[in-house]
Amino acid sequence: MGRCTLLLLLYCTALVGLLPCGYTWREYRIRRSIDLSATNPLISDVRLPADLVPVSYSLYLHPDLQRATFTGTVNITILCTKRTNQITLHAHHDLRVDEVNLTVVPVVESAGTATPPSPLRIRRVDRVPKKPLLVIYFHDDLTVGTSYEARLHFDGNIWENTEGLFEGKYKQRSSDAVDSADTADDGPGSSEVRDHEHKYVGTYFRPHNARRVFPCFDEPAYKVPFQVAIVRPRTHHVLFNTALQRTEELGALVIDVFERTPPMSTFAFGFLLSDLTQVPDEQEQETASTANNGTVAGLKQVRVWARPDFHANVALVSERVRLILGKLQAYWGVALPLTKLDIVALPGFSYVKPADNWGLIVFKESELQQGYYNLAQELIYQWLGSWITPHWWSDAHVNKAIAGFLSADTAIQIDGAPEFEGKWPMTVLYSIYYEFSKRYPHSRITAMKQETTCSKTELVLRMLNFTLGGDTFRQGLQKFIQHREYRTFYGEDVWEALTKQAHLDGRLCESVTVNEVVDSWITKDRIPMVRVVRAYDKGKATVTQRLYLRERPHDVPEQDKMLWWIPLVVVRQDALDFTNTSATKWMKQVREVELDELPAADQFIIVNPEEIGPFPRNHLVWYPVFTLIDHIGRHIDMSAVHKKFETYVRTLLTPLYEELIGGQSEQEEPWQANLRSLAKSFLCRAGYKPCIEEAQRAFRKWMESAEPEMGNPVANQYICPVFKWGTREEWEFGLQRVINFPEGRVKSERTYLLKTLAGCPSQPSKIERLLTITVLEGNGNFTDNDISLIFKMLSGGSTGYTTLFNFLKDHWDTIKLRYVYALRYLAHQTDSFWDCCRFKDRESLWDNMINSATGLFTTQEGYDLVSRLYVQHQGEFGTAEHIIEKSLKNIKEETKWSDENLPVIEQWLDTFLATNGAASQKFYG
Repeated sequence: MGRCTLLLLLYCTALVGLLPCGYTWREYRIRRSIDLSATNPLISDVRLPADLVPVSYSLYLHPDLQRATFTGTVNITILCTKRTNQITLHAHHDLRVDEVNLTVVPVVESAGTATPPSPLRIRRVDRVPKKPLLVIYFHDDLTVGTSYEARLHFDGNIWENTEGLFEGKYKQRSSDAVDSADTADDGPGSSEVRDHEHKYVGTYFRPHNARRVFPCFDEPAYKVPFQVAIVRPRTHHVLFNTALQRTEELGALVIDVFERTPPMSTFAFGFLLSDLTQVPDEQEQETASTANNGTVAGLKQVRVWARPDFHANVALVSERVRLILGKLQAYWGVALPLTKLDIVALPGFSYVKPADNWGLIVFKESELQQGYYNLAQELIYQWLGSWITPHWWSDAHVNKAIAGFLSADTAIQIDGAPEFEGKWPMTVLYSIYYEFSKRYPHSRITAMKQETTCSKTELVLRMLNFTLGGDTFRQGLQKFIQHREYRTFYGEDVWEALTKQAHLDGRLCESVTVNEVVDSWITKDRIPMVRVVRAYDKGKATVTQRLYLRERPHDVPEQDKMLWWIPLVVVRQDALDFTNTSATKWMKQVREVELDELPAADQFIIVNPEEIGPFPRNHLVWYPVFTLIDHIGRHIDMSAVHKKFETYVRTLLTPLYEELIGGQSEQEEPWQANLRSLAKSFLCRAGYKPCIEEAQRAFRKWMESAEPEMGNPVANQYICPVFKWGTREEWEFGLQRVINFPEGRVKSERTYLLKTLAGCPSQPSKIERLLTITVLEGNGNFTDNDISLIFKMLSGGSTGYTTLFNFLKDHWDTIKLRYVYALRYLAHQTDSFWDCCRFKDRESLWDNMINSATGLFTTQEGYDLVSRLYVQHQGEFGTAEHIIEKSLKNIKEETKWSDENLPVIEQWLDTFLATNGAASQKFYG
């Protein structure tokens, strides 16, 4: 078999009685959790002082649908745990708090007190600039161990699509209008006048937006009960965390008073004021806790709400909810203490994530029409999020990872989860591999970093589920959740519970903790590459690990010290068993280990069977193929090997594409259409004639139109193939459309045309023409931003950056004069702010040009070209001096890789193409 190199990418109160229900002093101490608190703070927030803790809230809210405003009062019972003379609360700057009618009084425990306690003397009330804080200062210190009640009045505005309290509306025809429209002959459009506008108001408090609606302790660790009353018009109803207790009259309005909530964080608080109606449910009255209908013990009501004409679309949701809850209760081994659960399909709901409040979950309408996964994920948050809560947002990643893992597992258990199209977890895996193998992962996008780190944690859980065993993993999570009801947790609490169970079941040696294993994975935004080399004559294999990087130079700090705990799961041909996923051996943060007692030389082994397959099992194996084609193709783009590689790609993809075309039908699976589109895109890039000719036919219609400036009738998928493989006339037509682009048309269409004009051509003459009119001639139809975009697009392939390099070399003096010297002279001659800015912009263009022209070469030939330019014009690069020096360093590193690997790649390609008889009659180039 030779030697096998595999990417093993795995995932792998001292005042007892005075503290709020469910609290211990443990939860107030500061403690570092390994799960991202240092590497990935989810949100930057102002922490409140620890000298006061909330005990309960009594909240009155009056949202006004007509004025889009709200008013309210809140009484917060607070326990003093440390001497202080102030109360600090979260209050958003948009929330107006009545600082004059604000009072704080001691809470008197004795019921026989004749006179009420006097309010504390307030020295002043401050709103802290640039921080969402309200601070109440007193003349005297508060008494440790005493409770106080802060009484505040507030008001604010309700905005559309705003976190906190938001409003929305939708149109729907009344039932009378529907009936009459069915029989009327008054023509099209007449039903429009019968449409009624419906308004609603709801809350979206995650992660820290309760402060936008009322002053509070807006941190997840503070879990206390709420007593809530909400005003509404008689035409609407209110859904809240808990069931309705009673309704009171208030003139033309009414007040709904709800049952006291259990202890919960402010982000779990939620309500919806609307006129949506309940979806009929045959099982609504059933309260059985048997496994037959999957109802969770104690849950009396599962209600689904939607607009009337959407009921049919969500008719099965309540049944799905009960089924999922039954599965989750069996997994957790403990019933969720909910008496009711409301699921809402809210029209016009625009948030990315559902509003997962305790006992009330608000979805987009489209999300409730999907399968089980989204439902399962939000229902898991009722257990792990609302009932048991992360102590701080850094720990929420572990919370989300568990929810993601279990929701996928639950959906697959119920119906095989066709909603994944067979992709989970592979879609997560490849995006993480791609991102964490970059030289600078997540260098600019913090939100992406949070998402991929969470996904990585989910894959670590998946790894543990396999290597510890499903039973041990589940019982460990059950240990974690036991006795934590209405409390908070740290991420390391999960790992400690899994460690105890793994030790008890003998799945992990006593000297090792799950915490150690997990820490090696989730504190690094990196992944390892594992190499397995068999010594067939000795029945052994050497396994090594190192940092996986797909970009050079490999100057990542301390990369040689980066080591992981890696489970080596080995499947052997002579004892084939894919059900045993226990680790044969662990790489315990060591560089190298040895596997022994392996089968004979003619017997295969599979390392890490769940993540890499030795043979094509289904369509999933093609997705990493496209990624690798793109990556390898870009890397060897400038070399002589690239032409052979393109022939290989054609040979590989043509049968796939033609098979998918032949089997195309309206009943096909979504993955088939997606795979066909990918194959076509890559073949077009490689010069597949049927694709190019189809694109040219479509493009010709635009060229022959009477008024080509009025719009582009060509689908975007056709433009790049025409500009790459088509005629000069076709490319020139596109150029003229950019130059003569009408003012009234959408600017993004022009931008796309310009990007493809620069980035797609495989002929240097087209690129030279574009550079001549923009850089040398200074055509006024092209802005500096246009030119910068052209430079960026030319860096995407060797034809582009090589042509740009030659253009720069051939016209050095003219370009340097235009971009640097002339404007530098102008900047010295004037004090004009705009002239100075223009000088800076042109210097930036110069820097971009040098970077795009010199930074992408990967061979010795490229190094020699750039080096000669540097020597010839040393001292003339100005602000770009450091850029070309960095380019030379990078190319030197890339050259090492090319020298080592290009001969190996070429030899392999020669053998493959000779064996497979690569045909070229269907291709250009």
